[in-house]
Amino acid sequence: MPTIDMPLKELQAYTGINPKPADFDAYWERALNEMRQVDAAIELVPSAFQTPQAECFDLYFTGVKGARVHAQYVRPRHTAEPHPAVVQFHGYTGNRGDWTERLAYASLGFSVFALDCRGQGGKSEDSGSVKGNTHHGHIIRGLDDEPDKLLFRDIFLDTAQLAGIALSMPEVDPNRVYAMGGSQGGALTIACAALEPRIAKLAPVFPFLSDYRRVWEMDLAKDAYHELRTFFRHFDPQHEREDEIFTKLGYIDIQHLANRIQGEVLMGVGLMDTICPPSTQFAAYNKITSKKRLEIFPDFGHEGLPGLNDKVMQFLLAE
Repeated sequence: MPTIDMPLKELQAYTGINPKPADFDAYWERALNEMRQVDAAIELVPSAFQTPQAECFDLYFTGVKGARVHAQYVRPRHTAEPHPAVVQFHGYTGNRGDWTERLAYASLGFSVFALDCRGQGGKSEDSGSVKGNTHHGHIIRGLDDEPDKLLFRDIFLDTAQLAGIALSMPEVDPNRVYAMGGSQGGALTIACAALEPRIAKLAPVFPFLSDYRRVWEMDLAKDAYHELRTFFRHFDPQHEREDEIFTKLGYIDIQHLANRIQGEVLMGVGLMDTICPPSTQFAAYNKITSKKRLEIFPDFGHEGLPGLNDKVMQFLLAE
């Protein structure tokens, strides 16, 4: 079959090349301890958008470094309690989307939580500089500072904190809290389930933020990964610090978090993906040790994968 990456047999054995920092596990335990010390100060604000079947709220909580983080929260009005919940994550630089995007799952009796990533296209606060949209450059944000200053560290923690909020809601069954998303949302789905292991099922689709050095070596540091090239051109034009830079990126490389996942996984990948190369996705998938299933689309890239949304919904509905 046509390929832009390794043959499928090699992909199924590939485990990544981006370095993992020696103190990786200690780094994330320290980060989680910081998150647990935060007073979330949860606020629910009824939205102007309401339906007869679902209540809609703007949910705000305080995350690490004092950022006020926003999510949509939609809960069914007429369903048995406790009921399942799903936490949803959006693509890079975007936002959580419209309220109507939550209603399919709410109609099935799910509470739905949809995060706005701090500093991207939604309502969450980027406490590192200004409120609102800083939009691009989040992979390299903090790369010339201490590892604790990496912005995606804080975004990964936001996913775990929101999942913890979902788990604590009295109307939610804590044994049936799930996570899902595509691209950046796929990466955040993996990070969320790794950092909040009570996530029972997760459905990441063509996850971003994995195996940065492989992206670089494939000459695909463009599109969503373009800022890697920008960083080298401006701050390390002769690549004297290349090993140091990729090692530091290893702290926010989802492949190194993947083995912490305990929930059941359904993952989708297109083998012609030039945005998030298949090998980088397999690097994460192959490290997952929990029950898992991969849906492969040989002729598709970073785009809608026909029938996958239906498979994901059936996966989350199955007992």
